[in-house]
Amino acid sequence: MKTLVIIVHPDMQHSRVNRLWMDSLMKEDIDIIDLYALYPESKINVATEQERLLNYDKIIFQFPFYWYSSPPLLKQYLDEVFLYNYAYGPEGTKLKGKSFGIGVTVGSNEADYSEEGSNHFTLETLLSPFEATFNYIGANYLGYYAQYGTAYNLTDEELIEGNKVYITFVK
Repeated sequence: MKTLVIIVHPDMQHSRVNRLWMDSLMKEDIDIIDLYALYPESKINVATEQERLLNYDKIIFQFPFYWYSSPPLLKQYLDEVFLYNYAYGPEGTKLKGKSFGIGVTVGSNEADYSEEGSNHFTLETLLSPFEATFNYIGANYLGYYAQYGTAYNLTDEELIEGNKVYITFVK
């Protein structure tokens, strides 16, 4: 199964966890693209991205989770690339049967993402629009991997362990 990780981080050079994940993916010889590096002016080449997706069986979107969503370029990507008669509609079967997952970094601690926590919602609930999108286009949703507490000083051990789990999730 050929895998692509689409990284969507607006400030990669200042990201401790996403940068570690990206570097580790490259060492594992997993294909990656960095949308903000590719499209710094937010002008997505739709034909290129649609063609790219056809070459992979498994696609992971990697991004920091803030303001209960993804960075804006990911929303733009989905709006512009997952088009009618490409991803959905009468002839929109190009992504059907592909597998999609999410690798997300979360500033808060995991306990904050519960009905009793400060956010009052689980991360699974907050990520459900992505799951609904993947279901709508006939793709398989693989779930997500989250590294919590990234706004705090994670220990090197926590970073290393989280990175190992993420790489296993991607593979």
